[in-house]
Amino acid sequence: MEGKRGKRADGPWKIACKKIIRDKASMVGFVLLFLFLCLFLLAPVLPLQNPVEVNLAKRLQPIGTPGNMLGTDHLGRDMLSRLIWGGRVSVVIGFIAVGIALVFGTILGLVAGYFQRFFDTVIMRFMDILMAFPYVLLAIAIIAALGPGLLNTMIAVSIVGIPYYARIVRSSTLMYRNMEFVLAQRALGAGHWHIIVRHIFPNCLPPLIVAASLDVGWMILAASGMSFLGLGAQPPLAEWGVMLSEGQKYIRVAPHESLLPGLAIFLVVLSLNLVGDGLRDALDPKSK
Repeated sequence: MEGKRGKRADGPWKIACKKIIRDKASMVGFVLLFLFLCLFLLAPVLPLQNPVEVNLAKRLQPIGTPGNMLGTDHLGRDMLSRLIWGGRVSVVIGFIAVGIALVFGTILGLVAGYFQRFFDTVIMRFMDILMAFPYVLLAIAIIAALGPGLLNTMIAVSIVGIPYYARIVRSSTLMYRNMEFVLAQRALGAGHWHIIVRHIFPNCLPPLIVAASLDVGWMILAASGMSFLGLGAQPPLAEWGVMLSEGQKYIRVAPHESLLPGLAIFLVVLSLNLVGDGLRDALDPKSK
């Protein structure tokens, strides 16, 4: 009689996916984020009005106005259209800024943690200098040096985020560089970069994924804050920070002009934080 086959154990990523699916809060975050991303990606094909077209005859229309479901702003521009197109700008800034910070922070953290000595001292002291400044003030100083604009805002918030990832990767690299599987690769004659790329970096991915998912929301808030102060995106571009800045003057007569972009920022950042919390619980062994 043929013996029963043993059930194959699930891999770590499959186990993590099952944990995320069982977490109701993280699933709510994933669904919200998916809906927002679909809405932003489909903006060019949706029947939306021109987000920068001025129509003073329809200025400050309330929510529910026929033809303008979410009302209009002080220049008669459709709020629904500006919210969706503004979301494209804000979310793209957040993801690209995190991507830039993630790449440079990972490289610096791997080099500092693996080679140590001179590289570790120079890189981490520079990271300490960046972290010595408050994040917002450092971003404002960088934008002041580069000049206001969307691209410079993205660069500024990216630079501010580099030390965050460099420290995470360095701590993981220090933990793995002297483990048996790395020592075995050295004994077999593997080069430093082969060990870093093929064996150490994959083990740094779980905490990096968690950190990046939580950091996107902060990047969106930071970029919107810079635009609110007039240092980021510039009018008439539809961007949530710009919309908040323009709407504050009309908060009493048309509160929807400020409340709607503020609510949009809140919901997107909330969904990203829920996703990040779910990923942290599923991937971070310290959370068990």
